[in-house]
Amino acid sequence: MNIVHIINNSISAKAATDRKMEIMSQKLPLEGRVALVTGAGRGVGAGIAMSLASAGAQVIVNDLYQERAESVAESITAAGFSGTAYAFDVMGPDLVESAVSNIAKDFGGIDILVHNAGIIEGGGRPKKLADMPVEDWQLQIELNLVAMIRLVQLVIPLQIDRGWGRLIQISSGASSRGLSIGVSAYGAAKAGTESLIRHIGVEYGAEGITANALALGLMEGIHQNQDSGVQKLIKNIPVGRLGRPSDVGAAAVWLCSEGGGFVNSQVIHLNGGTVFGR
Repeated sequence: MNIVHIINNSISAKAATDRKMEIMSQKLPLEGRVALVTGAGRGVGAGIAMSLASAGAQVIVNDLYQERAESVAESITAAGFSGTAYAFDVMGPDLVESAVSNIAKDFGGIDILVHNAGIIEGGGRPKKLADMPVEDWQLQIELNLVAMIRLVQLVIPLQIDRGWGRLIQISSGASSRGLSIGVSAYGAAKAGTESLIRHIGVEYGAEGITANALALGLMEGIHQNQDSGVQKLIKNIPVGRLGRPSDVGAAAVWLCSEGGGFVNSQVIHLNGGTVFGR
């Protein structure tokens, strides 16, 4: 190797080192942002929380149960990011108001709200509508639509004060496709949240706030890969697999970043190509 090659190699190595240092010193896309993720004690919610935290956000991990919230928050901090457990029932008006007020005091505000809580503990009791007890369909509306309205009403003023905000509702393909598996009330509630998101984004876009929904298809954790029935369903998914919590987390990071700031009042379907959109 002659002196020219040695010099060129040295320059290349220095350029690579400088580039690496530049990348490491770059600000993470959500650095300085405070994010509240509901229903984040497991599954999709946990994946969203970890993704937002790895993008630099200070994540408040909500769950109905303190131990689940703490487990996810500990995983986030063990990975070198910022996570704090905050258990409360999103269906309790007083609990929600108190929690949002305390979070705002402790963390200075709530820049990002991801309302993921929406699966009834135990999975609910799927039934066709005529056979569905009144309390069952009321619970679906309360958890999926009313809880979202309460949260958004409390969080939006905080975001207006900061001149910036991101609202993400986790929805479902059941919102736009009729199914025969006894989830009509769930689908109706999710459709309501998507309509609400469209209006919120238009009403508050000028305040620096965007609102979008992610409508999920078949997901790991909810549907098990090894089940024979699920295997049949997977064959109809063009990408050949179930969705992962990290898939939803990546989409949430994009919507919350400046790069996703022009996306507003949209319902984005995450289902591997099994198109449910309308």
